[in-house]
Amino acid sequence: MSSLFPADLTAHAARLVDDLRRRSLTLATAESCTGGLIAALLTEIAGASDVLDRGFVTYSNDAKCEALGVHPDLIAHHGAVSERVARAMAEGALVHSSAEVAISVTGIAGPGGGTAGKPVGLVHIAAACIGRDTLHVVAHFGDIGRTAVRLATVARALDLIDEALAAPMRPARPE
Repeated sequence: MSSLFPADLTAHAARLVDDLRRRSLTLATAESCTGGLIAALLTEIAGASDVLDRGFVTYSNDAKCEALGVHPDLIAHHGAVSERVARAMAEGALVHSSAEVAISVTGIAGPGGGTAGKPVGLVHIAAACIGRDTLHVVAHFGDIGRTAVRLATVARALDLIDEALAAPMRPARPE
């Protein structure tokens, strides 16, 4: 079977699709620096339509605000590439979809766009699941090339979805 993606990513995506299907869960993606690669990888897997609700490619700041409900003040105060924005993107993807699980990525793939405080290869990834706390990781891939940053981000995003699905449910609030 031929794939657009490396075999290890395709195999991980297949395991994830099976896990989501087994749990009767659906996923939404909110992607900036990967430009839809997470959703594209998942659709390499036969039967992904059972679990992939939708993908948001929110490359611009306006798109993050309009499609996902990210508050413009978050971007103004923290920058688009930040933990706060990644969390807001993932949580917004849940609100603006019918999915129970969402993954978001926002980063600087390069070759330009980096600064001393936010260098090329910096990526924030967040996973939100209904009934669980939103998880976040920051990755410092370095200036390894645009394609390599994007593929490394996809791999780390799949790992974070796995972690989010394994996280304990929040206790129900007493009524």
